[in-house]
Amino acid sequence: MVRKVESRVIALAIIGTMMLGCTEVQEHTAPAIRDRDSVSVMTSYGVNTLISDSGVIKYKIVTERWDVNVVKNPSCWTFEKGVFFEQFDEKFHVQAYIQADTAWYYDQKKLWHLRGRVRIRNINGLVYESEELFWDGLTHELYSNVFCKVTTPERNMEGSYFRSDERMSHYIVSNSKGSFTREDMTGEKTDEENDKKDAKQDTVQAAQPMRQQLQKHRRTGQ
Repeated sequence: MVRKVESRVIALAIIGTMMLGCTEVQEHTAPAIRDRDSVSVMTSYGVNTLISDSGVIKYKIVTERWDVNVVKNPSCWTFEKGVFFEQFDEKFHVQAYIQADTAWYYDQKKLWHLRGRVRIRNINGLVYESEELFWDGLTHELYSNVFCKVTTPERNMEGSYFRSDERMSHYIVSNSKGSFTREDMTGEKTDEENDKKDAKQDTVQAAQPMRQQLQKHRRTGQ
């Protein structure tokens, strides 16, 4: 009888231990591989498309990969494989082209962030080169706080700060260095150049007085 009671006690103890072990079982889950806000809602490859603004085609975008993420704060488009795009005027004439190794476009802010071998060329032959550039679509300005190089048909300039309008027809380069003439900066000729000009006019007037007189009248008419 005693042995039967002992057997029952041992059996109950074993069952209780098993039940206790079952209550301590924990579920092991692996963390998410990627956060939800890092997942793109659209990924396109081999993109060659036109972008319009207010019903008017303004840009042409060419890129190897284009990711769109509207969950991130702020939402943005990502061009990790580089981007090249052209800017058009109202008559669909190319005004400029822009290229960069990597780019982000924050659609809510209308702000472009270009990185790595940024290069711009406008219709007037101005070429801008740097490693970083911001393009603000709200203020219609381009700006950068890193070293840049600006080349035009008349001069070459380098500096660590750049700000310009979208057409790059009016721009500022600060902390700059480069090569240009005094006339480029002031619009005035040097004294030596004026002396040469006066001497040339005196020679022409002595040799051809009537022709010089006609030239003066022609200037007055303009």
